[in-house]
Amino acid sequence: MAYDQQLAARVRGWFGERQVAFEEKRMMGGLCFLVDGKMCVGVEKERLMARIDPSGYDAALQRKGCVPMDFTGRPMRGFVFVNPEGLRGDSGLGGW
Repeated sequence: MAYDQQLAARVRGWFGERQVAFEEKRMMGGLCFLVDGKMCVGVEKERLMARIDPSGYDAALQRKGCVPMDFTGRPMRGFVFVNPEGLRGDSGLGGW
Protein backbone atom coordinates (compact mmCIF):
# COMPACT_ATOMS: atom_id res chain seq x y z
CA MET A 1 0.00 0.00 0.00
CA ALA A 2 2.16 2.81 -1.25
CA TYR A 3 0.83 6.33 -0.96
CA ASP A 4 2.33 9.81 -1.16
CA GLN A 5 3.65 10.56 2.32
CA GLN A 6 3.92 14.29 1.59
CA LEU A 7 0.30 14.51 0.50
CA ALA A 8 -0.73 12.61 3.64
CA ALA A 9 1.25 15.12 5.74
CA ARG A 10 -0.50 18.01 3.97
CA VAL A 11 -3.90 16.47 4.76
CA ARG A 12 -2.89 15.98 8.43
CA GLY A 13 -1.73 19.59 8.55
CA TRP A 14 -4.97 20.86 7.02
CA PHE A 15 -7.06 19.09 9.66
CA GLY A 16 -4.66 20.10 12.43
CA GLU A 17 -4.67 23.80 11.51
CA ARG A 18 -8.45 23.78 11.75
CA GLN A 19 -8.46 21.70 14.93
CA VAL A 20 -10.62 19.03 13.34
CA ALA A 21 -10.53 15.72 15.19
CA PHE A 22 -9.76 12.88 12.79
CA GLU A 23 -8.40 9.37 12.68
CA GLU A 24 -6.31 7.61 10.06
CA LYS A 25 -6.89 4.10 8.73
CA ARG A 26 -5.18 2.12 6.04
CA MET A 27 -7.89 1.07 3.64
CA MET A 28 -8.94 1.21 -0.01
CA GLY A 29 -5.34 0.79 -1.16
CA GLY A 30 -4.05 3.82 0.71
CA LEU A 31 -4.53 5.94 3.82
CA CYS A 32 -7.98 7.27 4.70
CA PHE A 33 -8.84 10.14 7.01
CA LEU A 34 -12.06 9.76 8.95
CA VAL A 35 -14.04 12.51 10.67
CA ASP A 36 -16.75 11.41 13.10
CA GLY A 37 -16.05 7.83 12.03
CA LYS A 38 -16.77 8.48 8.34
CA MET A 39 -14.29 8.64 5.50
CA CYS A 40 -13.70 12.21 4.43
CA VAL A 41 -10.60 12.05 2.23
CA GLY A 42 -7.81 9.63 1.54
CA VAL A 43 -4.46 9.38 -0.17
CA GLU A 44 -4.09 6.71 -2.83
CA LYS A 45 -0.76 6.64 -4.66
CA GLU A 46 -0.09 10.31 -5.52
CA ARG A 47 -3.69 11.42 -5.65
CA LEU A 48 -6.39 12.47 -3.23
CA MET A 49 -9.55 10.44 -2.85
CA ALA A 50 -12.43 12.70 -1.80
CA ARG A 51 -15.91 11.93 -0.58
CA ILE A 52 -18.30 14.51 -1.99
CA ASP A 53 -22.02 15.20 -2.01
CA PRO A 54 -23.42 13.04 -4.84
CA SER A 55 -25.48 16.02 -6.04
CA GLY A 56 -22.22 17.88 -6.72
CA TYR A 57 -20.53 14.96 -8.49
CA ASP A 58 -20.87 16.25 -12.05
CA ALA A 59 -19.65 19.74 -11.07
CA ALA A 60 -16.68 18.26 -9.21
CA LEU A 61 -15.60 16.38 -12.34
CA GLN A 62 -15.24 19.74 -14.12
CA ARG A 63 -12.56 20.85 -11.65
CA LYS A 64 -8.88 20.63 -12.52
CA GLY A 65 -7.39 17.17 -11.91
CA CYS A 66 -10.66 15.58 -10.83
CA VAL A 67 -11.61 12.18 -12.29
CA PRO A 68 -14.19 9.53 -11.35
CA MET A 69 -13.17 7.06 -8.66
CA ASP A 70 -13.41 3.68 -10.31
CA PHE A 71 -11.86 0.98 -8.13
CA THR A 72 -14.23 -1.64 -9.50
CA GLY A 73 -14.19 -0.44 -13.11
CA ARG A 74 -17.40 1.51 -12.54
CA PRO A 75 -17.44 5.09 -11.22
CA MET A 76 -18.69 5.48 -7.66
CA ARG A 77 -20.91 8.56 -7.33
CA GLY A 78 -19.99 10.51 -4.26
CA PHE A 79 -16.28 9.70 -4.54
CA VAL A 80 -13.62 11.19 -6.83
CA PHE A 81 -9.89 11.08 -7.33
CA VAL A 82 -8.01 14.36 -7.57
CA ASN A 83 -4.73 14.09 -9.43
CA PRO A 84 -1.69 16.17 -8.37
CA GLU A 85 -2.42 19.05 -10.78
CA GLY A 86 -5.67 19.71 -8.87
CA LEU A 87 -3.91 19.79 -5.49
CA ARG A 88 -1.34 22.51 -5.97
CA GLY A 89 -1.18 25.06 -3.18
CA ASP A 90 -3.30 25.30 -0.06
CA SER A 91 -6.40 26.28 -2.01
CA GLY A 92 -6.08 23.20 -4.24
CA LEU A 93 -6.09 20.80 -1.32
CA GLY A 94 -8.42 22.83 0.90
CA GLY A 95 -11.06 23.05 -1.81
CA TRP A 96 -11.70 19.34 -1.46
